[in-house]
Amino acid sequence: MCGFIFKKKIDLHKETLTKLGLYLAKKSVNKADVARKTGLSAFRLSQLSINPKSQLRVDELYLIALAIEADPAEILSAVCIDIALPQNKR
Repeated sequence: MCGFIFKKKIDLHKETLTKLGLYLAKKSVNKADVARKTGLSAFRLSQLSINPKSQLRVDELYLIALAIEADPAEILSAVCIDIALPQNKR
């Protein structure tokens, strides 16, 4: 029973993460290490991970990719997965 409750709390926490936050969590990225390597503040990385109103800049995405040794296009695809061209109405 305790395991179910604990798992439920983790699932609720994951719902509050942004797409970048989910990507970093899946990769088990240490944000303090990324902050140190990139020069971005830990607060900024935290905001990008949990605040859906924060806007990720392309230079930040590129620095994060370099720091975690990931392909920037992979991160971009993960962050922009729900973006599509509007349907053409005729």
